Amino acid sequence: MRKNQRQRDTPGPGQESVWDYPRPPRVENYPGVVVIEFGGMEIARTGSAVRVLETSHPPVFYIPHADFVQGSLQPVDGTTWCEFKGEAAYYDVAAGSARAERAAWTYPSPTAGFEVLAGAVAVYPGRMDRCLVDGEEVQAQPGDFYGGWITSRVVGPFKGPPGTWGW
Repeated sequence: MRKNQRQRDTPGPGQESVWDYPRPPRVENYPGVVVIEFGGMEIARTGSAVRVLETSHPPVFYIPHADFVQGSLQPVDGTTWCEFKGEAAYYDVAAGSARAERAAWTYPSPTAGFEVLAGAVAVYPGRMDRCLVDGEEVQAQPGDFYGGWITSRVVGPFKGPPGTWGW
């Protein structure tokens, strides 16, 4: 066990351990309903989400751009690089008078193996009013770098809080 890593949680029936997720990450279709609320409005709803699963991280859900309310995603300058998925572009999220800067991202031209992410958008759940997976409100992955969605279906410990960068 690595320094600062606590004992892995044991998954119960119907749960997944993030320590069973692969590295490099895997992308898979998600058959349920994903909803994002911001600024007191529902800004996205889909039955066509995909999720990215990576060792030590709760899943990151990507929603088709077309399933967001028009105008809720506003492109901003600047990119970052993911060693697996390639170059990410960012959006401010806006609804009513609310605005969350750089709270969503996309991979316009993802690398091989991640092509399904082209045209899909992820959000930091902690910057939204509420994100739901099949009606369950998600908790944001700790820290301010990762965008994982924690539900009762996943167990950790999760990378993100102080002391976990070296995991």
